[in-house]
Amino acid sequence: MKKWLGSALLLSLLAAGSLSAQLATKKALTLGAAKKLAAAAEAEASKNGWNVVIAILDDGGHLVYLQRMDETQIGSIEVAQQKARSAVSFKRPTKAFEEGLTAGRTALLRLPGAMPVEGGLPLMADGKVIGAIGVSGVTSQQDGQIAKAGADALAQMK
Repeated sequence: MKKWLGSALLLSLLAAGSLSAQLATKKALTLGAAKKLAAAAEAEASKNGWNVVIAILDDGGHLVYLQRMDETQIGSIEVAQQKARSAVSFKRPTKAFEEGLTAGRTALLRLPGAMPVEGGLPLMADGKVIGAIGVSGVTSQQDGQIAKAGADALAQMK
């Protein structure tokens, strides 16, 4: 019986070791980090006198943090989230879709969840997407400028 229990324990430890070797270790976006990214984006918007909504999503496209600056139109709440969701889903800036559409690639409009308006950026850590930032409220180029300020703040946290 002791021999059997010892063998079972050894097999269990080996299985646990091989299981952990199969599981990935990844960085995740925290609420604290999301707030810092939003603060950097807000600073860029405020510096220019722009009122926007800033949405920070995790790598699954779920809302982590949302901030609506005073006097920003309520329609931008959903648009900012859609921009971020598009960026995280397709692992690219939404500006790429806007440029493609401007170049005549109307088929982009058929991609589910693709937002062809600048202002959504994937957030990267160690070459992997850990979330996205989406900004809406001013022109798409200005939204993109604000989103970049937020995304650039991630590099300062590493």
